[in-house]
Order: sequence, then C-alpha cells, then structure tokens
Amino acid sequence: MVDRSHTSLSVVRQCALLSISRSHYYGPVRGESAENLAVMRVIDAQFLETPWYGSRQITHHLRRQGHVVNRKRVRRLMGRMGLAAIYQRPKTSVPRPEHKIWPYLLRDLTIDRSDHVWCTDITYIPMRRGFLYLIAVMDWASRKVLAWKLSNSMDINFCLEALQAAMARHGKPEIFNTDQGGQFTSPKFTGILTDAGIKVSMDGRGRWMDNVFIERLWRSLKYECVYLHAFETGSEARAGIGRWIDYYNTQRSHSALGGQTPDEAYRRGAERLCLAA
Repeated sequence: MVDRSHTSLSVVRQCALLSISRSHYYGPVRGESAENLAVMRVIDAQFLETPWYGSRQITHHLRRQGHVVNRKRVRRLMGRMGLAAIYQRPKTSVPRPEHKIWPYLLRDLTIDRSDHVWCTDITYIPMRRGFLYLIAVMDWASRKVLAWKLSNSMDINFCLEALQAAMARHGKPEIFNTDQGGQFTSPKFTGILTDAGIKVSMDGRGRWMDNVFIERLWRSLKYECVYLHAFETGSEARAGIGRWIDYYNTQRSHSALGGQTPDEAYRRGAERLCLAA
C-alpha cells in the first residue's frame, strides 16, 4: 500500500493520503524480549482490576503467578506501558510541569445530552510480538466512540489526529475532558479546543474515576477483543479493534442508557437538542 521507493511521494505524504499515521505504517514497537512482553500482558490485565497497584504490589502479584521478576524490572516495564498507581499520577501519560493544568468542570454537572461533554484517554495494547497505544474520543452521555487512533509511540501526533477526526465527523462538544498527561496539556492539543470555543476540563491528579466511562471502555475492549486475539501486526490490530468498536457503537446495549446502543443514544440525544433549539 505504501511504497517507500516512490520517487515523488514521501512516506509521510502517502500515509496522509491513505488516512493512516506513520506510526501505524511502521508497525508495533519491538525491542522487548518475549518474556518481558508476556510479563507486560499480565501487568496490563492486573492493572485493569487494581489500578491502585504500584510497582511493589504488581511485583508481588507477578511472583505469585510464577514470574521471576524484581521491582526494578517491573517499574521499568510499567513505565514503558505508561502505567502508574492512581494515587501517584494519571496513568498512560506523563505530566509536563511546564504545561497549564485546566480545572475539572464536571463535578456535580448533569450530563444527559449528546455533545455536551467529550472525553479521551490512551491505553496500552499488547500484541504477540510488541505493543501499540490506542487513543479514543468518547461522547460522555451516550458512551459512543467518536474517533480512535493507534500508534507505536505516545507522542502527541496521534492524539491530535483522533481529536481532529472526531471534530470533522461530529462537530464539537461544549466541554472536552482529559487527564493531566503531557499529550493533553500540550498547547497544541488545548489550542485546537480553545480555538473552537470548547471549554477544557482536566481530571484531578491521579483521579481515574473522573474519566470512569472511558476506563470501562478499555476494560471491555481488552477482555472482549484484545486478550482473545494475539494480534501479529499493526494492521491486524487496527482491523480487529475497528470491528469491536463498530460492534460496541452499533450493537452493544447499555443498561445505563435504557437498553440503547451508544449510536442510538447519541443520535437521540442530538435529536432532543435540535428540538430544544
């Protein structure tokens, strides 16, 4: 699909024309041994269950599972995955002290209509021989995934791509909520929001519950898709995750939404807003 030897189109331009990121083209991150990748998969699964576990507790858990590891190794692997216990700092992204931290705007706020609040987060995706990072943009009220992107690094570019894709397809929300990770506090990211007249909201430091709906999305995605398929390549992961997100949006009913799917709830929420206007 991408021709690296093309005489007039660079890889960057070809990826842009095909609507894929350069990181997706270059494939999953490698460099960790098979043993470390297996340990990272166990860490990821346990962290979904106990996000307050730091490297000490994760080390104890791994040893009980029969893995011969020390805390230094676990700490390094958790850092590679972007994981940190919730009482220390937000997970999957590293804060940047020089960036502005915006206040949390959702406390005691009633959110019952589409495009009132959007949120986003990044998660680690284990593969057979490597790993990727996934970002999703979600509508808070309907739980609909508005856009998502895969990357082999946690740089800001794939975050900007996901945000711009969501806004191109669905317009804009009144409020956009993130954690305090460096990708989201970056002036490049917040600038897109403020330029569009969107209010920026950020979780309290280490408060994963402030973005609880997207955390639940990660749990469902991993147990129902990622852990059941040992994806070999970035293309396989993109196709598999895409199928699951399509199922989640269009077929998976939510009791909290009165049995509606996210697509149905989003559409009806938008219709109610139009009638009210």
